[in-house]
Amino acid sequence: MLLSELLTSTTPLASGGNVALEIQGLYYDSRQVKPGGLFFALKGVASDGHRFIETALSSGAVAVVLEDEKFAPASATWVKVADARLAMTKMAALFYGNPTDTVPLVGITGTNGKTTTTYLVEAILAEAGLPAAVLGTISYRFRDRVIPAPNTTPESVDLQRILREVVDMGAASVVMEVSSHALEQRRVDGGRFDVGVFTNLTRDHLDYHHDMESYLASKQRLFAGLLTPDRVKPQRRAVINLDDAYGSQVAAVAACPVIGYGFDAGAQVTAREISFSVDGISGMLVTPAGEIPFRSALLGRFNLYNILAAVGTGVALSLPLTAIRDGLERHASVPGRLERVANERGVTLLVDYAHTGDALENVLRTVKELAEGRIITVFGCGGDRDRGKRPVMGEIAARYSDLAIVTSDNPRTEQPAAILAEVRGGILPLGLREYAPGDLAEGISEKGFCTIENRREAIRLAVRLARPRDIVLLAGKGHEDYQIIGTEKHHFDDREEAAQAFAEMES
Repeated sequence: MLLSELLTSTTPLASGGNVALEIQGLYYDSRQVKPGGLFFALKGVASDGHRFIETALSSGAVAVVLEDEKFAPASATWVKVADARLAMTKMAALFYGNPTDTVPLVGITGTNGKTTTTYLVEAILAEAGLPAAVLGTISYRFRDRVIPAPNTTPESVDLQRILREVVDMGAASVVMEVSSHALEQRRVDGGRFDVGVFTNLTRDHLDYHHDMESYLASKQRLFAGLLTPDRVKPQRRAVINLDDAYGSQVAAVAACPVIGYGFDAGAQVTAREISFSVDGISGMLVTPAGEIPFRSALLGRFNLYNILAAVGTGVALSLPLTAIRDGLERHASVPGRLERVANERGVTLLVDYAHTGDALENVLRTVKELAEGRIITVFGCGGDRDRGKRPVMGEIAARYSDLAIVTSDNPRTEQPAAILAEVRGGILPLGLREYAPGDLAEGISEKGFCTIENRREAIRLAVRLARPRDIVLLAGKGHEDYQIIGTEKHHFDDREEAAQAFAEMES
């Protein structure tokens, strides 16, 4: 495609050289540039892409999109724009043929529940005969093709390329987790959304957004700016959790009709006659299209909200209620979301990704409702991330558990002991017994907590202490199969570690 054609999707402020060049590929990483490429000089948090223009040119880039004209190369074509990220997003969509013009695109945003909701929507769409590609925290996938997910939402060039590939492979719909980072950085502005879903907003990512107001504003962008009905997609809808404290603020900015879900008086999608058990959730769905009984293998009240979000999405897409019901029943589990680890000891061991205070409390409330024995929780907080949530998570874990074992998550470049100390600071005001690991040789004598820096040892202690009918919760890492220590990734999977711990106990 000619550079001049790509420029019709954006607003150039100035240019130099020949814009009638044929562009073979789009690049934002100078190390990946191939001959004939167009390089976007992006200003990032840690580095400035303008510094790598010469590297990109030496690798074969024939043109550059930039914001700062003083870096304009004399030996190559360049285009100045006000926002290089937005220009890249728009140009990437055009370069790959606007893949979401022809299939329904569902974007799900919120602090918690995004991944589970994508799986539920995927199952509903399959029942409706619209096989979906799914892009999210766990992976980017369609049919047999699975790509590990380095980011919840890919950078715009990668996103549009993946969308083009899955649509060409036969995807009849796309379901995508939309992170606050992606919204802030305009990664998804090139997509044409049919439905935007807001699950909730609780404290997270404040290391990036700095305050809840900015965090909320990033989420609102999906509804205020990317759901305006147009000629291509005139029937856009917003599906919003009206029970969430921020739901009304999101609904207020929506540029399209809103379908509210929850138990608020204004909710159009809700449920009644609800029953919770260790086997799942059942009840009667209430929607603008009618009522229908449902059953799901998912556990807990917080998953009921994920179910209602998925139902609202089905309603927004005018899918049959029978397809919605059958999709809910067909869906069994989500990797790393209250995922069970089988054992012969009568212990319920659950692995969950809960890594915020709200998510951890939701999971532990569910566990508390289902528990017949004691609750042992193993959890930690990531390094180089929002420090403010550490004492909050410590207090929550200790309050709901018979024993809270504080351990490492992904410490990254922070000292693990320093992270544990901040988590411990939230537990101490509860006045609980603090065990040394050696104190637990004879078991748990009273409600309390302990700290063990090594996560493998912490999991083994929890398994050793657990008795039949106890619940062990391994929280924070969920589906992740690695641990980041320093700047290096090491293989580590809570599910594997728990299974190995059980095997050692039984041998």
